[in-house]
Amino acid sequence: MSHTVGEKVYAKWPGSNLWFPAKILEPMEYGYEVEFHDGTVDSVKLRNVKATATFRSKTRSRSRSRGRGRSKSPARTTKAKPSPSPTRRSRSTSRSRTANSKKAVTTTKTTTTIVSSSNTGTTPQRHSARIAAIQQVKCVPMIQEAEEHKKLIYVSTKTTTKESDADVLTHGSVILFLTAVFLPVLVYGLNLMCKGKRCTLRAFPDCPNKLCDYFNLNSALAFFGWYAFQVVLALIPAGRVVDGQPLKGGRRLKYRLNGLFALIVSLVAFGVGVYLKYPVNFVRQNWIQLMSTALVFSFVQSVYLYLRARKATPGALAPKATGNVVSDFFLGRELNPCIGSLDLKFFNELRPGLIGWVIINLCLLVEAYQSKGGSLPVYPLAMVTFFQFLYVADSLVFEEAILTTTDITREGFGFMLCFGDLVLVPFTYTLVTRFLFFNPQQWPVGTLVAIGFLALLGFLIFRGSNSQKNQFRRNPYDPALAHLESIPTSSGRRLLVSGWWGLCRHPNYLGDLLMALAWSLPCGFAHGLPYYYPIWMLVQLVHRQYEDDQWCRKKYRAAWDRYCERVKYRLVPYLY
Repeated sequence: MSHTVGEKVYAKWPGSNLWFPAKILEPMEYGYEVEFHDGTVDSVKLRNVKATATFRSKTRSRSRSRGRGRSKSPARTTKAKPSPSPTRRSRSTSRSRTANSKKAVTTTKTTTTIVSSSNTGTTPQRHSARIAAIQQVKCVPMIQEAEEHKKLIYVSTKTTTKESDADVLTHGSVILFLTAVFLPVLVYGLNLMCKGKRCTLRAFPDCPNKLCDYFNLNSALAFFGWYAFQVVLALIPAGRVVDGQPLKGGRRLKYRLNGLFALIVSLVAFGVGVYLKYPVNFVRQNWIQLMSTALVFSFVQSVYLYLRARKATPGALAPKATGNVVSDFFLGRELNPCIGSLDLKFFNELRPGLIGWVIINLCLLVEAYQSKGGSLPVYPLAMVTFFQFLYVADSLVFEEAILTTTDITREGFGFMLCFGDLVLVPFTYTLVTRFLFFNPQQWPVGTLVAIGFLALLGFLIFRGSNSQKNQFRRNPYDPALAHLESIPTSSGRRLLVSGWWGLCRHPNYLGDLLMALAWSLPCGFAHGLPYYYPIWMLVQLVHRQYEDDQWCRKKYRAAWDRYCERVKYRLVPYLY
């Protein structure tokens, strides 16, 4: 029987015969990753996970069988005649007693056993029955006291847990609300402080005071036209169709992987526009207006997602859905909101913002080329544009990998992802190329080669480690991976301790950081704002690394400790 993400089940605790309530977190090849009722996360095999209804029905079935087995006791079978007797009457009475007379029933049963044993004339049975009767009478008050104590503990724990959860939810809502306010301020601040020749943290940015400085019709038409263009490309039947991860109820969404096709068509359309002499400086001249339109659209889309999620079935909700307005609006309430065959979260993750990042860079590069009368633009701008394009193209070539990420399998689709995909990526990740456009830098060829080598090294580490991980997950017994060492875990999975994953625990994060640093180095060291992206990535990835380590420690326990002994460094070998 297959189980789905978020389903409540009973799972056997690894290394024991005890079953506990649990929740399915992620299906695996040989079992499931579950979260037990006490918060422990572990992997269990298929046969050690049972549906709640099935488990309960089997439990009731066994208890009835034991009841029938007790009715055929030796004391009863020794009776030769079915005539009324104290023994028979006491059994009949004990079955009809209520829970309020347990002690009396126990006494009656004890007497019955003794009488029956005396009729058989077997002294050992009479002696055993007498001892059992004494022990049973002594145990009854202790059992009743223990039950009462258990009830008190349960009620106290339940009350404390509810109060604690309410406090955490309230504090979390305040933090999420402040974050939702801070993020737009951050994006506006970065872009207003880095405007034209000035790009510094020392001076307060000049804030426009006219509405037309934030919104205009042409910018709105350009943004919505771009978004609609990407929707059309996503719906074109090009590329293969794959199944997503199992949802509640066993359903799997279908995904068409045509991200690379969308990128190529977008590049061709951009080239046609340049050939037809469409003004590429439109993006630079309407930068704040395009960004404001994207911000408003991400907010409106988040409101729509929240309202539609209020009517969604429980099986369609994200694991983190709480019912709290602020939390569900910011983090997302519905896991995979779809309009027809279009998964909005999957689409927003890779298409309008990520491909838009490439197009914005190309607009700045072409404008720099045209402004110099057709001569070659400054090389740092061209080099950064190339390596950022390589990064985006890699994401779209390996588009299927995103279907197993946390964003798709566990996170809801709310303001956090909407804002990140449509505003943060295209309007802050391009800060370096905008700086190089307004502030051209001249570097010796050797310096540019060294920076390019660092960017290429980061990309190779990033792609090599991710490919090695994905290949090992699909088939750990692949002959091509026979040279790699791994550590077994209680869940059946193995942890790589050699290859890329022997350098540090998160080599893919290391590659990300090296690329981010290499993209900012051509800007020089006179200004700090161009280093926003590597600083942002460092904070984000260190936090994610900490969460990943905590998750793996709960999941793999002793195996993770052995892994940490083998792979000592978290992100940077010999440093951290």
